[in-house]
Amino acid sequence: MRREVRAIALAIAPLPIVAAVALGGVAQAAQAQVAVPGNVNPAVATSHRAGDLPADRQLSVAVGLKLHNTAELDGFLAQVSNPRSAMYGHYLTPQQFADRFGPTKAELDRVSSFLTGKGLHVTGTNNQVVNATGSAEQVSAAFGTRLGVYQDPAANRQFFANDSAPLLPSGVAELVQGVSGLDNHAVRKHSEVAAPSANPNASGLAPDALRSIYNTNPIGGDGSGQTVVLYEFDGYKQSDIAYYDKNYNLGSSAPVTVPVNGQNYDSNPGAGQDEVTLDIELVQAMAPKASTLVYEAENSDPGELNMVNQIVKDNKASITSISWGLCEKDMATSQMTNVNNAYKQGEAQGQSFFAATGDDGSRGCTRSNSGSSVVSAGWPGTSPSVTGVGGTTLTVGSNNTYGSERGWSGSGGGTSTVFDAPSWQTGVNGKRTEPDVALDADPQTGYAIYTQGSWKQYGGTSCAAPMWAGWAALYNQKAGKKLGNGNQAFYQIGAGADYGKAFHDITSGSNTDFSAKAGYDQVTGWGSYNGSGLFTVLNGTPTGNTVSVTNPGDQTTKVGGSVNLQIKATDSSSSAKLTYSASGLPAGLSIDSASGLITGTASTAGTSNVTVTVTDDTKASGNTSFKWTVGDTPPPTGTVTVTSPGDQWGFKGYKLFQNIQVKATASDGGALTFSATGLPAGVTISSSGLISGTPTTAGTTTVTVTAKEANGTSGSASFKFQIYGF
Repeated sequence: MRREVRAIALAIAPLPIVAAVALGGVAQAAQAQVAVPGNVNPAVATSHRAGDLPADRQLSVAVGLKLHNTAELDGFLAQVSNPRSAMYGHYLTPQQFADRFGPTKAELDRVSSFLTGKGLHVTGTNNQVVNATGSAEQVSAAFGTRLGVYQDPAANRQFFANDSAPLLPSGVAELVQGVSGLDNHAVRKHSEVAAPSANPNASGLAPDALRSIYNTNPIGGDGSGQTVVLYEFDGYKQSDIAYYDKNYNLGSSAPVTVPVNGQNYDSNPGAGQDEVTLDIELVQAMAPKASTLVYEAENSDPGELNMVNQIVKDNKASITSISWGLCEKDMATSQMTNVNNAYKQGEAQGQSFFAATGDDGSRGCTRSNSGSSVVSAGWPGTSPSVTGVGGTTLTVGSNNTYGSERGWSGSGGGTSTVFDAPSWQTGVNGKRTEPDVALDADPQTGYAIYTQGSWKQYGGTSCAAPMWAGWAALYNQKAGKKLGNGNQAFYQIGAGADYGKAFHDITSGSNTDFSAKAGYDQVTGWGSYNGSGLFTVLNGTPTGNTVSVTNPGDQTTKVGGSVNLQIKATDSSSSAKLTYSASGLPAGLSIDSASGLITGTASTAGTSNVTVTVTDDTKASGNTSFKWTVGDTPPPTGTVTVTSPGDQWGFKGYKLFQNIQVKATASDGGALTFSATGLPAGVTISSSGLISGTPTTAGTTTVTVTAKEANGTSGSASFKFQIYGF
């Protein structure tokens, strides 16, 4: 019976296509209609079509556009995320990505014009996406497909969907990666699991215990200066977050909600409230001084597509934790490839994404249309630009030390049917596998969470993902650089001699179809982190706090002149206490040890070499030196200090992505003129110090930039400049 109804639907599908061509006008009538592949939800094939979607039903659609130069992009990603590559860590800005790989404004305008011409209201563009609204009748005509109401027998619910692949004029179809919003079947699920009952008192693992068990304290960080995004389809109550913070004396800042297309659940959170709350609280447990941005979107295909695009376009955070997902086999492939383009942009920009792999073991379709007998991987952990986080059952040692772990039975794991195995992963039959890593997720050995006014003990891989995001915030803070997509680094460590120093290799436990074993497995990936050990293997021994002292420049004071000079310093830990000292101060001057203010009356003529040292309460220190001349006549010349811009890179034949402005200062405030030697062919420096151009030759050079005053005083700085030939 279902096949007969399906056949009728397909037979009458061309009718709205004719109308669509007519609405499009003469220019588009001559263009062939091209199908957008992978744009029908799999549930359509196993559901009963009950009728047409009412013509006046209002819909929102999001059209994702294709990227440019995709082979070059994939090559760039393979290098920029590879610790063994000279390009490692040379990330792009959103504008640089857009200029080289993103859809052009003209292309976004062409798609917008097409939608407007079909009677839809274009509400705006969002990075790689054009958003529009309209009635079901208008949407059906625009995309050349009927929209039906279906009954899903497995989920026992109705949904709407397009009967067939959308059809677009060839001049538009060539730009389009996929169309989101033609169905509402795919609803993302949160992956948290509560212990059997709530407890009026805090039960479960608390922040101090977590940092001790997973050995992050030796890193010496607290997340200061870092920002973590929480990717959410529901809201939270700030009062719960504040209570958790106060109970554990974390001193965390309040999370900030970022509505996606105006969506904000916080005034009336729904069934996913506990998920959002625990995501925030666990990031704060590991990195209490990190800022948290809570992106909230509609739980739909357009909502997901717009949220990831806004996260990478905004580029406000280098880390994102994702606890919502869906079985791959319950999603249209175009939706995943559409969103994956945004994840690729995030990777190119140095953004880390940690995604829970689900709580239904290797059969991630258990709570979905595909059914519990289907072995499947969970999206978005299967994206090569995302780190999939599985789960373990933790045994705590004495005094909150690490005891042991085994694979948790609910840990999501499987093999993608959409994404090929990247170069750094062996994969299965050429396809990407998950998870990549893991952490405690068993609710019986879970986490203390304060939500909806009471304490609960939670587990699930949605607890493991923000725990990894919290570690990444500590890494970025203390390493002074972005982790980016850590997958290549994790897999290189797993295959190397330092594996046991960085990870807890988990060799027991299973998730139905897979068993944990030595090395990589599809239950726990490479295992859970030894926080400090993983930091050290990736970056070297943690250095503790960093104290930076601002040089005030050379000073000149008349004999008998009064002095009031403030020395400025900062610490990588915002809570650190600083103490100031100085050597070589001219007679009559002293420095206040608490404030760094130098005061007094200069009593004796002469020139002194002054060094100011600033030390914090962990004994970390920094210093700066300058000259101080006391006399009636200032010295005829000063000094010129040139700040190195750091090593630079570019591509042969392409305009430099970055604006390289070399900065320099003259101690006497004189004007400076810049020159340089060793610049790559095709690259020049202006007299004001701006380096620009289009490199014409591949290779590595040593560049020396010199800044010079009219009186002849000069200073120089050198750096490497590498031009890649691909």
